[in-house]
This record gives sequence, C-alpha cells and structure tokens, in this order.
Amino acid sequence: MLKIYHNPRCSKSRAGLKYLQDKGLEPEIRLYLKDEFTEAELADVLMRMAKQPWEIIRTHEKLYKTDFKGKNFNTDEWIKILIEYPNLIQRPIVIKDHKGIFAVPAENVEEIL
Repeated sequence: MLKIYHNPRCSKSRAGLKYLQDKGLEPEIRLYLKDEFTEAELADVLMRMAKQPWEIIRTHEKLYKTDFKGKNFNTDEWIKILIEYPNLIQRPIVIKDHKGIFAVPAENVEEIL
C-alpha cells in the first residue's frame, strides 16, 4: 500500500506526488481537505509516522497563531482540531505499509520506499 495525503493547491504536495510518479509509482491519492479524516484514520497516520498531533501542525498558519498557539490541548483534542481544520496539517504525508513520512523535500519519501 502506498498512499499520499495530498493538497493539489500546495506546491510541496504536488512535488511529492510528482516525485512518486516519476519513480513509476502510482499511490492512492487522498485529498484530505475534501474527504475529511476520521479520528481513527488520523490516529493511524500519526502512529505510522511516530508523531504526536502537535508535531504535524503548520505553525505558520494564521489560524494556528490566532486560535491555538500557546494553548494546551491533549492528544484527543488536537486530533479533533486537526480534523476540523485539516489545512493545519503539514503536507504531503506519504504512507507505505506501516511507515509514514512528510515528503518535504520530496526526496524524503526514499526513507520508506
């Protein structure tokens, strides 16, 4: 299984997908901004990446700075926040079997191929 959590409007996400395709790979493309994460799915992605929810946040986003920076949320609360505001999730995320990584730069994907 090879899957990319992709935002086609993001240049880094497009670069990650192109890198995979240039290697002859056709990952399952998950448009996570349109097709929202479930709590279980996001928890699974985090487990495969060996990350906590706060480690995958785009901290430079205005929404993060105005609504969430400096506040203490537990893991379940962060997961709910990221599901409600998926644009706060760093991208692209590439999953292969039981491992996951951020494909920024795109070459990072080599770690799991």
